[in-house]
Amino acid sequence: MFCVKCGLQLPDDAVFCVKCGAKQIPVVTAKQDIVEETKEVKCPSCGAPITPKFGEMVITCEYCGSSISLENKGWQNIAKHSMLPITISDNDQITARLHQMMDKGLLHRHLQESSTLEEIDFLMVPYWIIPVTAKTNLIATDIAVEIGSIAATAAMAGMMGGALGGGSRRGGFGGGGMMNGMLFGTMMGGGGMMNSNATKAYTYDESYNCPVIAVKSLTAYQPHDYEFSFDNKTDFDSKKVPKSIKILNGDINEDTAKNQAKNIVDQIQSQRVHAKYHMIRQMDTQEDVASGELLHVPIWFAQYAHKGKKIILIIDANSGSAINSIGL
Repeated sequence: MFCVKCGLQLPDDAVFCVKCGAKQIPVVTAKQDIVEETKEVKCPSCGAPITPKFGEMVITCEYCGSSISLENKGWQNIAKHSMLPITISDNDQITARLHQMMDKGLLHRHLQESSTLEEIDFLMVPYWIIPVTAKTNLIATDIAVEIGSIAATAAMAGMMGGALGGGSRRGGFGGGGMMNGMLFGTMMGGGGMMNSNATKAYTYDESYNCPVIAVKSLTAYQPHDYEFSFDNKTDFDSKKVPKSIKILNGDINEDTAKNQAKNIVDQIQSQRVHAKYHMIRQMDTQEDVASGELLHVPIWFAQYAHKGKKIILIIDANSGSAINSIGL
């Protein structure tokens, strides 16, 4: 679908435009994947009836708090379902945090004061936490070693050339033996002759707990290289969530989340490898994806208007960290 205001291409289930912030009108086409309508299923834990809404694939029982997911093999009980406690709960706390974020840096000074808060929402959002281990085998050249080798070769050859030339000024370059030797040394060191000791094989291993947002309409706010803090994680209990905060169900199942997590980790792993190693000549990454868990996270969504543009901030209400920002 395309934004009704600015024309930007968006996911079919987008609620707001990530560029201009305009609210979208849902569009249903014949090409959309249609989940087989299920009138009612029973909670595997307490037996209470659960009625999925159209498109829902991750549902939390209103009676006992257990969750089920529609996977390739049908509705299944979610073995691991946890939540993060709320630490930023009131408007004063989130306003102070937003102020700190928006006014960070000299260029953003007084940005919040000159912006208009258009919308703020506080939701319990479901994420699939997918464990992924990535192993990258690569061949790269250590620039520091290579430059040091070139410099040493050039200096040595320069000294040799100077000694052989005897300091004469009759050379055609006007610098005598020393100048000729330096040029000769530079040609030897930097003429494409690579130091074999500088090019080596490396292995880079990383483990990730990749969060994949389980709501299609919020995929524009998918975290990148962000991991939630699990220090205070507890088993999910809907009774611990204030009634004023809506608990969202999901429409992305675990099988789909695993595929997304693999692609996300592949990008992050590549970025980290390129940041650590230079002049990479060959690289191959293998990912191992394990079964995940469903995690409900308290999230603040704030949208500001500033000089005709939209600023959208997504705050982790457990840690107080910024998950994503658009327009800053």
